[in-house]
Amino acid sequence: MRRSISLARRPGVVLWTNDLGEFLFLNKDESVALSANKLTPDQTRYLDVEARGMLSPVGPAGGLADTVRRTRKSFLMEGPSLHIFVVTLRCDHSCQYCQVSRVAVNASGFDMSREDAVLALDRVFESDAPALTIEFQGGEPALRFDLIREVVAQAAAHPARSGRPIHFTMATTLQLLSDDDLGFCRDHAIHLSTSIDGPALLHATQRPTPSGNSWKRTIDALARARDIVGHDGVAALPTITRTALSQPKPVVDTYVELGFRSIFLRPLAPYGFARKTQRSLGYSTTEFMSFYETALNHILDLNKRGIAIEETTAAIMLRHMLTPFHSGYMDLRSPTGAGLGTLVYNYDGRVYPSDEARMAAETGDQRFVLGSVADDLDTLLGSDAMKWLARGAIAEKQPDCLDCAFVPYCGADPVHHAITQGEPDAPRHGSGFCEKNMALFHLLFAMLTKRDHDTMRTFAAWAMSRERDTVQPGWIEQ
Repeated sequence: MRRSISLARRPGVVLWTNDLGEFLFLNKDESVALSANKLTPDQTRYLDVEARGMLSPVGPAGGLADTVRRTRKSFLMEGPSLHIFVVTLRCDHSCQYCQVSRVAVNASGFDMSREDAVLALDRVFESDAPALTIEFQGGEPALRFDLIREVVAQAAAHPARSGRPIHFTMATTLQLLSDDDLGFCRDHAIHLSTSIDGPALLHATQRPTPSGNSWKRTIDALARARDIVGHDGVAALPTITRTALSQPKPVVDTYVELGFRSIFLRPLAPYGFARKTQRSLGYSTTEFMSFYETALNHILDLNKRGIAIEETTAAIMLRHMLTPFHSGYMDLRSPTGAGLGTLVYNYDGRVYPSDEARMAAETGDQRFVLGSVADDLDTLLGSDAMKWLARGAIAEKQPDCLDCAFVPYCGADPVHHAITQGEPDAPRHGSGFCEKNMALFHLLFAMLTKRDHDTMRTFAAWAMSRERDTVQPGWIEQ
C-alpha cells in the first residue's frame, strides 16, 4: 500500500511511502498524477516511481517484497528479548522528574527476593529469542549488587540457555558501585548506563543528592567507572526538562566534553510519578522540537568538523527510513514491543509488559499487570492484560495510522495511549506519541530533501552504524 503526505517543512514537496519502507519526494503535479495512476513512461519521474514499487496502489508483490517485509518485521520471529529486573526501589537521589516511587536507602520491603529473581530467570529462558538482554533497574540497582551477581552467575549457567548470547546492562548513577563491583561488571560485560542532564548547574539542580554535590560525584564516578570497565563500557543520556530547553548547545557540548559519542535527546516522559511534575517541568511538542532542531543542527555541524557524536533518536528513525532493518527500539515496533519484546519483573514479583506500564502501576493503575514471576511465559503473554493491549498493538490497523505515510517507520505503543488516553486503541491523532513522532519524521524527511552532502553522509553513517569517514557519497542520494 502506498501513502503520501505533504511535508510541513518543505512547501510543495509531497512524500510518498509504501509498506516496504521505500520513499520518494514528488512535486504537487507529479503527486496528483501518481494519485490518479496517470504517470506514464515518458514522464521524468516514472522510472523513480517504478523503481520504488509505487506504480500500483496496493504496492509491490512477489518474493523480493516478501523478503523485505520479513526483514522489517524480523522481531516477530522472536520472543521477548529484553528482560528488565527491578531489583530495588531504594535510591539515594531525589530527581525532580523521577517516574517511579523511589524510597529511601534504608527503607525495607522494596527489594526483589532471591526466590523471585530465580523465577524471573526461568521466564527469561522460556523466550525463543536468539539473543537475550537482561537489564538491571531501580531505584538504584547498585544497592542490590549482591543480587545482580547471583542473577548474572545463574543466567550464565541456566540449563535453558542453549548457548544463546546474553547481554547485561545496568541503569545506575555509578556512585554506589565499588571498585570490586565495577570489576565484576568488566569481567561479565555488564554495560553501564547513567544519567547526565547537561552542564553542572543543570544536572545538580535536576538530580540532587543529600550531600549536595551531585555533579562532582557523578563526574568522579564516571571517571572511576571508565578506568575499570573501559571508556565504551559506560553510556549516558539526559532527561530534557523545561529548564533544559533553553540550553540545547550546552547540553550537547557537555557530552562532547565528557567524551561521549552519542546522546539520546528524548522529551520528558508522561509516566508514573513524573505526571505530577508536568506542570513545572513539562512542555509542548512544539517547544521540544525547537530545542531538538537546534541541538540536532549543532550535532551535525560537530560531525562536519570531525567531532563524532550521534543523536540516538535520529539514528533510530533513520535506520527505519533508510535501511530495510529495524533498530530494535521497542517504542517504534508494530506489533508493539510491550510484552512481545520486553518483560519487566518488578521487585514485588509482579510482571509488566514495559517499564512505562510498571511506572503506571506504581501510581495505582493496575490494568497492566500480566501476572507474577511464578507464571510461565505462555500464561503471561496470554493474560487478560496482554489481550487488552493487543487492541492497540498494530499501528497499521489503527484508523489514524492506516493511511499515514510515516507508518512504515513508526510504532504502536499501546501502553502510552492507555496511560495518557485511557485505552490502548485510543485515537492516535493528537496524542503526545503521535505529535512527537510526526514532528520528528517531518523534520528528518525535510532535511533529506535538501540533499546536503555533509548531512547525508552523517545520516547514512548513523542509519548503518558505521564510522562517518567510511560512508561514500551518494549512498542515500535520491
